Amino acid sequence: MTALAGATPDTFWATSLRRWNAVCWLLFAVMAVGLVAIDRPGGSKYVALALLGAVVLSYAVLDRFPSNPVVRPHVYLSVLVIALGGLAYLRGNYAALFMVTLPHYWIFGRTPKVSMAFLGLATAATLAASVLRQDGWTVEFFTETLVSTVLVVAVGALIGLWAHSVVGQSAERARLITELEQTQAELSEAHTRQGAADERERMAREIHDTLAQGFASIIVLAEAARAGLDSDPARSAQQLRSIESTARENLAEARELVGSPRRPGQAAAGSVAQTLRRTLDRFAEDTGLTVDADLADLECDQQTRIALLRCTQESLANVRKHARASTVGVVLARQPYGVELEITDDGAGFVVESSSGFGLDGMRKRLAELGGRLTVTSSVGDGTRVLALIPQGVRA
Repeated sequence: MTALAGATPDTFWATSLRRWNAVCWLLFAVMAVGLVAIDRPGGSKYVALALLGAVVLSYAVLDRFPSNPVVRPHVYLSVLVIALGGLAYLRGNYAALFMVTLPHYWIFGRTPKVSMAFLGLATAATLAASVLRQDGWTVEFFTETLVSTVLVVAVGALIGLWAHSVVGQSAERARLITELEQTQAELSEAHTRQGAADERERMAREIHDTLAQGFASIIVLAEAARAGLDSDPARSAQQLRSIESTARENLAEARELVGSPRRPGQAAAGSVAQTLRRTLDRFAEDTGLTVDADLADLECDQQTRIALLRCTQESLANVRKHARASTVGVVLARQPYGVELEITDDGAGFVVESSSGFGLDGMRKRLAELGGRLTVTSSVGDGTRVLALIPQGVRA
C-alpha cells in the first residue's frame, strides 16, 4: 500500500487507490515511451511530455508524501485537468489517461460536490481542446469525441456517486456500531456497579441480622452478668454460658459469610419450626421474658426458612432493645396463599411512620425478594405487631 492510502482516506478509497495505482503507473510509462519513441520531434512532443511529467510528478509526490504542504489533493486534480486539456489539444489519444484517472476525482475530491466540480472541469477542458484541435464543431467531434466523452463521464459520475453513498452508509453503520458497543460497555459497567452495590447491601443486611444482633446480645448479657455476680452467681454463670454460645454462633456465622456468602447459613437447617423454637428458647433464657409460641410444623425451602428466621431475630432484637415488654407472642401458620409469621409484644410501642432504621428496611427487602411483604402495626403504649407473609416456599 502506498503512503497516500495510509493517510486518512476511508477504507473504500484506500482499497480503490491500491487497485488503480499499478494501472496508473503502467499507463504513465506506456504514454511516456510512446511520446519518446513514436512521436516525431517537435514542440508539441515536448509540451505533451511536460504535461505528462507534471501529472506523474504531482501524483508521485502526493502518493509518497501525502502530508506535504505543496501538492495537496486539489492541486493534483487541478494539474490533471490542465494536462488532460493540453493533451486533448495536442493529440487525440488522451482518452486512456482520462478513463484511468477517473477514480482519482472521487478519491481525492472526498465530497461529491468537489469531485463533480473537478470532473466537470476536466470534461469541459477536454471537449474545448478537442473543438479547437478539430477546427470547430465538426461531425467527427460530435460522433466520436463528444459522445464517447459524455458516456465515460456519465458512467464515472454514476459509479462515483454510488460509491460515495455506499461509503456514507458504511460510515453510518460503523458509527452506530461504535455507539452500540459504547452503550453496551456503559451498560455492562452499570450492571457491574449495581451488582457490587447489591452485594454490599446484601452483605450489610446479613451482618446486621446475624453478627450485629449477636454482638448486641453479648453486650446485654455481659452487662447483666456483671451486675449479678454478687447477688445471683448462678444466673450470672448461665448468662456467661449464653455469651459463650452466642459468640460461637457469631464465629460460625462469620466463617459462613466469608467462606460462602451466597449460601444460607447453617442455622436454617431442619424444619422452620425447630429453628424458630431454638431461637425463642434462647431469647427467653437470656431475657427472662415470657414467650408464647404457636409454631406449625412446616417444611419450607432454604430461602423462606432463612427469611423467617431473620425476621424473627430482628423482631426479638427490637423487643430486647426498645419494647420494655413482658410477654412476646409468636405464631407461625400455613395459609392458602403461603406462610405467615406473626410476632407481637405488650411493650411500649412506637409510631411506625416516624421510625427509621436498618432492621425494618432489611426485613422488608428480604421478604420482597421472595415476593412477600412485611406489615408493622404499633402505637405508643399498645405494643407492636409484626406480620411477615411469604406466598411461596411452603410444602404440606
